[in-house]
Amino acid sequence: MLDSETKSRIDTARDILVGKIPNPQAQVEQITIAMIYKFMDDMDRQVEEAGGKRKFFSGTYSRYSWQNLMSPKLGGLEVLNLYSDAIQKMDLNPNIPLLFREIFKNAYLPYKDPETLRSFLKTINGFTYDHSERLGDAFEYLLSILGSQGDAGQFRTPRHIIDFMVYITDPQKGETILDPACGTAGFLISSYKHILKNNSSEYLKKIDRSFSFGSENGESCSGDKLTPDDRRKLPKNIRGYDISPDMVRLSLVNLYLHGFAEPNIFEYDTLTSEDKWNEYYNVILANPPFMSPKGGIRPHKRFSIESNRSEVLFVDYIAEHLTQFGRAAVIVPEGIIFQSGTAYKSLRKMLVENHLYSVVSLPAGVFNPYSGVKTSILLMDKTLSKRTENILFAKVENDGFDLGAQRRANTKGELPETAKAIKEYKESLLTGKNFPIENYPNLLLAPKTKISSSGDYNLSGERYREIISGIIDYEMVKLEDICDVRDGTHESPKYVNNGYPLITSKNLKNGYIDFTDVNLISRKDLDAINIRSKVEQGDILMPMIGTIGNPIIADTSREYAVKNVAIIKFKSESKVINVFIKAVLSSPQMQKHFQNSAKGATQKFLPLNFIRSLLIPLPPLEVQKEIVAEIEGYQKIIDGARQIVDNYKPRINIDPTWPMVELGEVCEINPETINPKSKFPKQTIYYVDISSVENETGQFLGYKEILVSEAPSRARRGIRPGDVLLSTVRPNLKAFTILKKVHERAIASTGFAILRAKIKHVLPEYIHFSVFSDQAVNQMISMMGKGAYPSINQSDVAVIKIPLPPLETQQEIVSRIEREQELVNANKELIKIFESKIKSKISSVWGEESE
Repeated sequence: MLDSETKSRIDTARDILVGKIPNPQAQVEQITIAMIYKFMDDMDRQVEEAGGKRKFFSGTYSRYSWQNLMSPKLGGLEVLNLYSDAIQKMDLNPNIPLLFREIFKNAYLPYKDPETLRSFLKTINGFTYDHSERLGDAFEYLLSILGSQGDAGQFRTPRHIIDFMVYITDPQKGETILDPACGTAGFLISSYKHILKNNSSEYLKKIDRSFSFGSENGESCSGDKLTPDDRRKLPKNIRGYDISPDMVRLSLVNLYLHGFAEPNIFEYDTLTSEDKWNEYYNVILANPPFMSPKGGIRPHKRFSIESNRSEVLFVDYIAEHLTQFGRAAVIVPEGIIFQSGTAYKSLRKMLVENHLYSVVSLPAGVFNPYSGVKTSILLMDKTLSKRTENILFAKVENDGFDLGAQRRANTKGELPETAKAIKEYKESLLTGKNFPIENYPNLLLAPKTKISSSGDYNLSGERYREIISGIIDYEMVKLEDICDVRDGTHESPKYVNNGYPLITSKNLKNGYIDFTDVNLISRKDLDAINIRSKVEQGDILMPMIGTIGNPIIADTSREYAVKNVAIIKFKSESKVINVFIKAVLSSPQMQKHFQNSAKGATQKFLPLNFIRSLLIPLPPLEVQKEIVAEIEGYQKIIDGARQIVDNYKPRINIDPTWPMVELGEVCEINPETINPKSKFPKQTIYYVDISSVENETGQFLGYKEILVSEAPSRARRGIRPGDVLLSTVRPNLKAFTILKKVHERAIASTGFAILRAKIKHVLPEYIHFSVFSDQAVNQMISMMGKGAYPSINQSDVAVIKIPLPPLETQQEIVSRIEREQELVNANKELIKIFESKIKSKISSVWGEESE
């Protein structure tokens, strides 16, 4: 980004030269040569300060060093003669690389005013190699004020836009990379940094590697994962073309300053020369010239699109020069997006059918202060294009900078979120996962058939916005108009010991039938019920009494009858999917309607006629399929995560050489007995009882804040950080927890045994995981008597045996289990996230936003 200091320094240099060199192009040349000269001396000085020897200005050329030029001992005429002689002879300097000699070829000083030169060199002296990228900023700012700049259509690409395009395109080591209109080599340098980053240990260790402003750009990354062969090939794989000698000169220096000993930058007319036509690349990135010269371009005949417009030809060139699995990102003007000329339409048709997967609309003003032109980014990937029948449109309204001439940074940038969304979309195409487009309001998916239907292949995303908005404006139909709604029997057949299940509301759980607590009926009663209300595979079953709502899709692999349950059967001619209807009936909107409409004082119920008359939003069948596919994708993730959560328990692999010790040997049992009413008179206390701990998982849910006067009379357990709370009463034997932080006025119920580890022998966390094991629980169960609430006492707890490895081994066990629990907790969070996504999707069907 052009900074005020660079701009001011360039303006000053131009003001100094303008009286002697009126031609802006000559001003550019003189400023560029002077900065390169200064940078070479800076590099020499850095080497010298590190204990090495000067390279560029050594031997007979040492007299031309920058410090000699700036010496106060030299008079103005001496400086002029020294500098003029230096730039004319520098192309013969054997100590500098060929590319530097090429830069100085034919260089000369076009004026002979010592004072002008001294002032000019003093201004250039403010630029340093430490800020080498300012060279690009400086040159590109100069372009913005050249009269020919607008005709050439050359506008500087802001650094954050370059990095955004590189991040999405994701160039890899070993891949060939091209910018066919490279300008200052910004895309090539960003690609190099991107590869360094993604092959550096310090970067790969980061949890969040998403695109963001202000992140390190790779220049400081070591690239330690690159092999010597990788490092040798990397510069050779990065290439750039440009028609302008000045641009080539700048690109060569810029790449050299970034470690490219022999940059592959060529002065080449991409649109009229055929010399490099047969070269193909894995990655192409570009912001090619938008404008064509008067009379147009005269291209050769190998382009697939006939045109004399530079923007059309450049995009055609890029698309045609990708390898079989190639990808590209290219900035284009609005003409490419919607102009109706034959060449534009032919180009868009080719892109949509073979190359394009996404279009990113940028705000007008991204190219300020150079231009307010409106642009978009075309994202091509030949593999992804074949995997989808849609084009993803992204609209960026704020790129992270104000759109005025000053381009001040702001905190409203949408590029990071857009980059994340496009990456997620690409992954969904490659893996078959669902893409949650509803999470990204600035995105929409338009079918290629819709884009092609008018024949103009318009790539303006807003044109297809109605495809999305139509989803929330569906016809409302009665459930009985699309389904046959019946009810199970209301009678109570005679129950038998061996027979067939009679399913009632209580047996319909979250997505399945629970057969563990069910009454059985005879075959005769089963057949009698099934005459009227037989359940078939795929029917929806929904409780009408008690746990109303809560629909499930029936699985009839086992025979059963139903009672007080609505059976929703689908008519063969109806265009409706049972999974979609089940999702709508499960939605928060419908569940709220059920609760508000239920009748009955002691037990709520829904009349059959009410269920039949339910109004359901009904999208077209194709849309239902899309919604169902998305929901089922989310549900698979939820089911997988729930398997992990439900089946996980911390396990300790016991070494038989470890001693088995009683808890009383390594723990204090109930070490503090307090009277809260005397210790905390008239205060609020923080009380832990069985409801404070989640059974099975041991998660601490929080304290109860109560007045000490209301404290249970038996709540007299003092607790401290590190104490393990062990429930001693069934059925809550697995409600143990470890206290990390403890309020100073906290007490625990006598329903817990407090285990306080003797630290010299055992870690508190190890105690927690040990008593959580099945082995410990089984010991407790064997000690309990019978009755409604069997329990164990303090002396029982003291003799429970646990294995006791060395402290170091305990720490390893604790660390491993804590890492496992982090993963379990992450899966719990995943369940919440994807349950929310399902709700959000169904809410959109109702035309509402989810809460």
